[in-house]
Amino acid sequence: MEWKVFATVFATVFVAELGDKTQLATLLFASDRGVSPWLIFAGASVALILASALGVLGGQWLSQVVNEKTLKLIAGIGFILMGAWTLIRG
Repeated sequence: MEWKVFATVFATVFVAELGDKTQLATLLFASDRGVSPWLIFAGASVALILASALGVLGGQWLSQVVNEKTLKLIAGIGFILMGAWTLIRG
């Protein structure tokens, strides 16, 4: 297993998910005292696993259609545009 890749992906996704809409929605669901927190945890975990699986499968497919350098360029431009849009909006 490539631990460096695992650690990089883990750290990136973990930090990106902190305080996002998904975590806040999960927090709100868990605040309902009538619902088991383990049920909320299980539901949120399965949803994040499936969303991640879609990302991995989509990335695998894209890597077969578009070369890696072009993908990195598109991703970089996309992140810059999202950051600029966030700054302009707020």
